[in-house]
Amino acid sequence: MPSVADEQRDERDHLIVCMADQRAALRNALRGVSDEQARARPTVSELSLAALLKHAVLGETPWIPVLAGEGGDWTHRDGKSEFTVDESDSLDELLRAHEEGARAMERAVRALPDLGSRVPLPRTPWGPSGLVRPVRWILLHLITEGARHAGHADIIRESLDGATAHGPGRATDA
Repeated sequence: MPSVADEQRDERDHLIVCMADQRAALRNALRGVSDEQARARPTVSELSLAALLKHAVLGETPWIPVLAGEGGDWTHRDGKSEFTVDESDSLDELLRAHEEGARAMERAVRALPDLGSRVPLPRTPWGPSGLVRPVRWILLHLITEGARHAGHADIIRESLDGATAHGPGRATDA
């Protein structure tokens, strides 16, 4: 459930808080894990906690220029490489990049003149070309994606060591 902040005054603030809550849920699943645990794949999925975090970083920050109306060409993105964790991808570096990306996204959202402004979506290998959407749609898409991946992370974390987001053995207690 989204947190409540005294400073929430409008829709923009609510959307920013919802994005932050989903990022926090993903980070919560990583609390107290080692690099080795973050790379582990304890379920039938090929996903790991580190892979989800890397995807969150590489999947969110490219939207910043799109929000500014710059569109973009994402046809070079295959989607799979964003989930591939290399030896050079340390958990600390991924967490730092996640924090930096979150700050950059919040600055970009706060700078938007109108959440209803329509912007061109980037060209991608997985979708139709020429789509235009309101900025608000992009933010809701990012919240949805964040929630989906935070849920995946909860399952992976519970499979790793039994820690859950709620209840005894919570990941927040790790």
